[in-house]
Amino acid sequence: MKLFQGFGFAILASGFVYLWLEALSMPDVWFSYSTDECVKVINYDKDDQFSCENLPTKFNHVWIK
Repeated sequence: MKLFQGFGFAILASGFVYLWLEALSMPDVWFSYSTDECVKVINYDKDDQFSCENLPTKFNHVWIK
């Protein structure tokens, strides 16, 4: 029974690590608070080529002045 508990914990831990790494690699999209328009996109993954004209489907929404 302890083998299954250890295996379940390993699956949960690896899933948590995967989700955490995915969240860290999501680009930041800066939006102007006054105009509500995209100002800048910060790509953390070297393969990402996102811009304000080409927004990703998932991103961290950051409000700036």
